[in-house]
Amino acid sequence: MEAMLPGSYFDDFNVGDETLTPRVTVTEGHILAYAGVAGDFSPIHMDNVYAQTTEFGGRIAHGLMGLSLTDGLKVQSATFRDGIALSWSWSFKQPIRIGDTLQARIRIKEARASKSKPDMGILVMAIDLVNQRDEVVQTGEHGLMVPRRPAGEGAGERA
Repeated sequence: MEAMLPGSYFDDFNVGDETLTPRVTVTEGHILAYAGVAGDFSPIHMDNVYAQTTEFGGRIAHGLMGLSLTDGLKVQSATFRDGIALSWSWSFKQPIRIGDTLQARIRIKEARASKSKPDMGILVMAIDLVNQRDEVVQTGEHGLMVPRRPAGEGAGERA
């Protein structure tokens, strides 16, 4: 018996489809944990006295932590079956601060069958990471290889 996976198959998506992910509020714990994993203990992230002297006026989250949170929010949305990340093209627009509540807006920009893996499709998603004021703090594109619907399985069957 095959385990049922959450989310949709490649065949269930159309160019232009949009979804919103769950939200996450950035905490001190996120910044400390990310610094420990990444090894980035820059004072802009860790030292409030120093950070207050910068253009940001206080500590900010690691830029790559925002990208990591975006990927996690995408997974939590359960919209996509487990896929294989192919690419990220990402821009950092505004700082992320402790206390910001973030959510990702995902739009399918491209959808094509894989030439090398006929049982997979490739989705290119345009993603905006927005804060509680609906300001885009990070934005970019993400390529994801997603399983196609197995022969004989009906359309729209989600786990």
